[in-house]
Amino acid sequence: MTCAACSARVERTLNKLDGVRASVNYATERATVQVPGGLGDDVLVERIRKAGYGARVCAENDEDLTLNRVRDLRRRLIVAALLAMPLGDLSITLALVPSMRFPGWQVLCLALAVPVVFWAALPFHRATLRNLRHRSSSMDTLVSLGVLTSFAWSAWATLFGGHEPGYWVGFGPTAAGADAIYLDVAAGVTTFLLAGRYFESRSRRNAAGLLAALDALAAKAVRVVRDGAERMVPVGELTVGDRFVVKPGEAFAADGVVESGRSTVDVSAVTGEPVPAEVAPGDRVIGGSVNREGRLVVHATAVGTHTQLAQMTALAEQAQARKAAVQRLVDRICAVFVPVVLVLALLTFGGWLLTGHPVRDAFTAAVSVLIIACPCALGLATPTALMAGVGRGAQLGILIKGPDALEASRKVDTVVLDKTGTVTTGRMTVTGWRPAPGCGQSDLLRFAGAAEAGSEHAIAAAVVAAARAELPVLPKISAFTALPGLGAEATVDGHLVLVGSSRLFGDRGIAVAENVESIQAAGAVPVLIAVDGEFIGLLEVRDVVKPSAAAAVTALRAQGLRTVLLTGDHEAAARAVAAEIGVDEVRAGVLPADKARLIDELRATGSRVAMVGDGINDGPALATADLGMAMARGSDIALRSADLVLVRDDLRVVPDAIRLAGRTLRIIRGNLVWAFGYNVAALPLAAFGLLNPLIAGAAMSLSSVLVVSNSLRLRSFEGSQTKEKHN
Repeated sequence: MTCAACSARVERTLNKLDGVRASVNYATERATVQVPGGLGDDVLVERIRKAGYGARVCAENDEDLTLNRVRDLRRRLIVAALLAMPLGDLSITLALVPSMRFPGWQVLCLALAVPVVFWAALPFHRATLRNLRHRSSSMDTLVSLGVLTSFAWSAWATLFGGHEPGYWVGFGPTAAGADAIYLDVAAGVTTFLLAGRYFESRSRRNAAGLLAALDALAAKAVRVVRDGAERMVPVGELTVGDRFVVKPGEAFAADGVVESGRSTVDVSAVTGEPVPAEVAPGDRVIGGSVNREGRLVVHATAVGTHTQLAQMTALAEQAQARKAAVQRLVDRICAVFVPVVLVLALLTFGGWLLTGHPVRDAFTAAVSVLIIACPCALGLATPTALMAGVGRGAQLGILIKGPDALEASRKVDTVVLDKTGTVTTGRMTVTGWRPAPGCGQSDLLRFAGAAEAGSEHAIAAAVVAAARAELPVLPKISAFTALPGLGAEATVDGHLVLVGSSRLFGDRGIAVAENVESIQAAGAVPVLIAVDGEFIGLLEVRDVVKPSAAAAVTALRAQGLRTVLLTGDHEAAARAVAAEIGVDEVRAGVLPADKARLIDELRATGSRVAMVGDGINDGPALATADLGMAMARGSDIALRSADLVLVRDDLRVVPDAIRLAGRTLRIIRGNLVWAFGYNVAALPLAAFGLLNPLIAGAAMSLSSVLVVSNSLRLRSFEGSQTKEKHN
């Protein structure tokens, strides 16, 4: 494909097949096709070939094909430039100074122009012939006609035409034979257009390369442990449940859980987290991240296309292929624009002749219309900005599923934050302890940790973790009894230890010398401990707020967005978290089934709602919201329901995502204003003879390069953590 009209034609061709839904993206040169059962890839490829284009199923060497196209354009550009420069000098000098002419100068000019017009410009002519076979037209049609008519007119005037004084556009009367100057126009326009297409292709390749970098993170081989021995195998042979070894400096071949070893892991390339993560047995690791220090043995939990990295890459590809509503409008415009321009060029030529102007002037104006009208910039305005925005988002830990997410984020005025697992860590943690008089902190943790070691409850796990962090060894228990919903009872060092709720202690008649209600009002869970029937103190356990939550809410409010905390927890716990992070509103005690209904209620009041969540019960709410944002460590349902996936475990990516979306949309609007404005302003100038073809070709190429360059400014977008590092 060489222009937006080409992509529109391929898309129409595929969509004519029964049950097929296709979206073709000119910028990425890819088609995403939904097909009914039984329809093979060969049918789609053959249909595209009959339309005059080549096609293949996406493969790993597609990047090489793109590079070959860029190199081919560079070769053609070099030849065109090397021949156009002396041709221009000869044409201008010999046209203006007849005394310097020599026998056969016209033939020499034609000889210099032939390789430019018929080899360097071959991509334009080839596309035009393909279009003629299918009774259609594209932007290449305009270019090819402009170049060929300029060459044909110049050849006729030079070899067979009269030798009356002529006019060289922009410089007044010239000597006889000056009509040959149109050879200069034909070569110059070809050079300018090839230069524009080369830099455009190279820039588009750079923009797409931002996403291709995700593929480069994946390991190609893995050291698998089988039958007690380690051996290297291709990563495709790794299966769920396999144990594999990762040495320092190696990338993790799959998602998994550390079985043995301790190390620090560089996750910056995958999640955007700048600080290496400490991992130990039981910790999760992500494929694509890099082991920095110790040797690790990992149990594979997700391989191949099911890994987080593979899903990120797939979602990024889908985001590139999907079209924004504004781009669909642009495609429709481009599909009818070229025929309109051809008619306008004919009317321009006829109008100049009917008003008594010479054929040369009418021809100049018509060629200028053909060249200046090429709406390449119009076709590139949206997809290049989307590619750059999606690519930069991936680098910052923001995975944008599609352009519709960008459009939705522009109108968001309310951000709803799920509490557990989103604003908080989702893990219970001991945040304080209150030993009774006569009992030390170590004794409190020793008895509580030992008694809870036999329990699988989340609160028990928090107590055990806190005890093990403070004490080298916990005593063994000789008996253990779980008390569902209340706590646990165990014998530790010959003492009967009771750990649990105030209700349990009330049932056992044990007096508690602490204000349990105030602890609960502050959002913590009090864990009471008694030894041999005597209260010795309590531990405060809570789901800790993420360090980034308060900064994220502050940034959202600075953007003028209303923030709402949504949770199924009781009012006191929700209020405590809300006070800590500074949200505007709290909705507590909301059942999972009612979360989507609450989003609907907010939208019914006129609010445009973004929902941030991570759990299975957040899936319907994420799908209901105008913009769904899921934490990457959340459930598969949440990830499928969301429009944006936040890869980094840092809530500051939420305001970053909204800022990036707004910036991308502003870039798109700027591109469209330039592209539409350029064509609207330039066509009348060309039709009235105020632009010669050479200047028209330069301006058309420059407009495409400016649009692509403007889009690539998104690569400099800074997230909150990047700004902090610079400061």
